[in-house]
Amino acid sequence: MDLNFSPSINNNTIPVNGTIPVSSTFATATTPFENPLPSNGSGDRKHIALWPGMYHSPVTTALWEARTKTFERLLDPPRDAPPQSELVTRTPSQSRTSILYNFSSDFVLREQYRDPWNDVRIGKLLEDLDALAGTISVKHCSDEDSTTRPLILVTASVDKIVLKKPISVNIDLTIVGSVIWVGRSSIEIQLEVTQSKQEDGDSDSVVLTANFIFVARDSKTGKAAPVNRLSPETAREKLLFEQAEARNSLKKRKRGGEKKDLENGEEKKLKDLLAEGRIFCDMPALADRDSILLRDTSLENSLLCQPQQRNIHGRIFGGFLMNRAFELAFSTAYAFAGLVPYFLEVDHVDFLRPVDVGDFLRLKSCVLYTELHDPDQPLINVEVVAHVTRPELRSSEVSNTFHFSFTVRPEAKAMKSGFKLRNVVPATEEEARRILERIDADNLNEFFRT
Repeated sequence: MDLNFSPSINNNTIPVNGTIPVSSTFATATTPFENPLPSNGSGDRKHIALWPGMYHSPVTTALWEARTKTFERLLDPPRDAPPQSELVTRTPSQSRTSILYNFSSDFVLREQYRDPWNDVRIGKLLEDLDALAGTISVKHCSDEDSTTRPLILVTASVDKIVLKKPISVNIDLTIVGSVIWVGRSSIEIQLEVTQSKQEDGDSDSVVLTANFIFVARDSKTGKAAPVNRLSPETAREKLLFEQAEARNSLKKRKRGGEKKDLENGEEKKLKDLLAEGRIFCDMPALADRDSILLRDTSLENSLLCQPQQRNIHGRIFGGFLMNRAFELAFSTAYAFAGLVPYFLEVDHVDFLRPVDVGDFLRLKSCVLYTELHDPDQPLINVEVVAHVTRPELRSSEVSNTFHFSFTVRPEAKAMKSGFKLRNVVPATEEEARRILERIDADNLNEFFRT
């Protein structure tokens, strides 16, 4: 049965196959203190719209309000409550959740998501995807027992986000997601974004796919905690489970040492890349005018992480980090190509270190490499590295590394005759290794897709 929820209604759970309509933030901000939560003996509670992490997008507001009871437990778990002890087996359909964006009828919502080219802002959509994946992971792992302490579920990695078609901001949009695989303490969630082929069309097509990996931690000890089991039912659910299992096994093998063997076989390519870069450094007048040093493609920005950007666990929201990284990557590709870029995909992202409120975050980007084999769709691979910097401690640690792939919008390329992307060459061995590792990873991904 399909049930609709309004973000202004206080609901305890999201039903199976429930669709959550999303309203503009201005629509819900007019009555921020309606339906206040009970105090539970701990003093007056703020309305859910004022809880941590509620300042990101209308989707986050709708998701969290629909899960009021569960998220209240996460914010204020019972004192000395025992951990979840009994694991249950759940099906993908039990965690399946959808979000409906009424772009065609909600002008304010449409304006919140519009980019300069009348498409949906990808960075803002990345925030929503992470928020929805988090809600789905909570649904799968919750034991519905108010006497036990809930698990903490955090984004461990993003396996892949692929844009298949442009996403218009004038047509209603739906995101559907569910758990497709679980390990001992990890969960993989697959999300699909669908949209009608045209404004008056009936049939929907998948325009974007995303796979998120979450890990469960005990809210008291911080150690890895087991999660509920998964029992796929349909043929497609079983196929998705097998594919996720194969990806997980491949990651374990790569961590086991295959990467080193691969690097040893790339020494010639490494030397060739460095030879070209040395010409730029030592004899710049003789350098190839169709190439550019990697360091000359870089951009950087920095920010202080504010309380409004945190999630319910007090850490900076992973979707916010992806949004900021995407905006910088887009700008880098734009400045490099000289034409408006078109997003293609985000490759595997590991969240190596949590980011806290008050952290000084530095985002550094560069174009790692370009591919010019297909003149109709030249490829620009942009790397963004997020550093948590603590000036008082004279320390800087990598929190995340993102890899975004772009091409150039066909309509923009058609307006500029003689357009050509430049090759990117390294000046150091470290830069050369980063380029080769990324090319090898992209080639491996292409192999599995075919």
